[in-house]
Amino acid sequence: MVEGPVVVSRKGEARVLRGHPWIFRTDVVRAQAITPGAVVKVEGPRGRHLGFAFYSARSEIRLRMIDRGETLSESFLRDRVAAAVRWRESVAEGAAAYRLVHGEGDRLPSLIVDRYGDHLVVQTLSQGTEARKDELVRILVELLRPAGILERNDPRVRALEGLDQRVGLLYGEVPERIEVKEADVTFEADLWRGQKTGLFLDQRENHLMARAYARGRVLDGFSYQGGFALHAARVAGEVLAVDTSAEAVAQIVRNAERNGLANVAARDANLFDLLRELHDRGERFDTVILDPPAFAKSKDAVEKAVRGYKEINLRALKLLEPGGCLITCSCSYHVHEADFEEILAAAAADAPATVTVVEKRGQARDHPVVLGVPETYYLKCFVLRKVA
Repeated sequence: MVEGPVVVSRKGEARVLRGHPWIFRTDVVRAQAITPGAVVKVEGPRGRHLGFAFYSARSEIRLRMIDRGETLSESFLRDRVAAAVRWRESVAEGAAAYRLVHGEGDRLPSLIVDRYGDHLVVQTLSQGTEARKDELVRILVELLRPAGILERNDPRVRALEGLDQRVGLLYGEVPERIEVKEADVTFEADLWRGQKTGLFLDQRENHLMARAYARGRVLDGFSYQGGFALHAARVAGEVLAVDTSAEAVAQIVRNAERNGLANVAARDANLFDLLRELHDRGERFDTVILDPPAFAKSKDAVEKAVRGYKEINLRALKLLEPGGCLITCSCSYHVHEADFEEILAAAAADAPATVTVVEKRGQARDHPVVLGVPETYYLKCFVLRKVA
């Protein structure tokens, strides 16, 4: 059932016409007696039909556009999920774990569905998708016949929607830990408690890419479960994987043993301190990989994040042997690609080192970037070569 109309300001109308799906609270002119989470008809200030959206009564993002057409099919949710499944059959062919539905990238804003073999993990991050959770489960069961569906609705962003945080079973059975293969590397994934929904699926293609550059002695910083480290170990001489979490380090060790990789050492350490310590000891590496957590989760944190990104990349370049590669990432949306490139250039100048750009990459193709929606392009990955 469609409610409304909800009327937006001229600014909100212009935003929709530019193709952005979010309308903020301050740009909603009229929304009378609307059910939280309802699908609503959206109009401009002069009655122009703009499409349909999920309505939130609590979030600063009041409207999430789901369609710009004159009518909205009652089967839109099933149709969008089915289309997302078909696209992954192309871009994630052969992958055991990947993102099945990526919010705005699949015209289902605030909905995440990840696949881990026969199991699915769901996140409904707004009132609109939360209200359709039962319907979503029925659709997923019909289309995919999973062994189990888990909800990982523990992200703090749900609090902005007035939704509680919960983790629980929605269908079938989901074991506490499962094994997932990424090419010829097997990982143990904790779907119930692991970071994100268990693994960093947005780096899947970059993990495989790293094998083309890893050689000799490799340092993998912010390793988590060893996504980069274990792939690098297939082709390199030795790998040092570093993380501040003792639990993550123990997981790296188990994953290395599971894959028969005796050339992986894991260390629990603060990478900022360790980079300085390694340099002072005169140690050098042929490949360095940096995949830190988001240093800037808001605009207010950008200045501090820039300093952090520059420091770790500067120290990494000092540790890198001439001819070696630095694979360095940022998942901070607020630090844009051009900003990140400037940070890397400044780090190279201070190293000092002559550095070339070998590749610029982003998140895996199962995490689509929508043109005109910069928030969907959050992961930047540069492959740099230290010439001298």
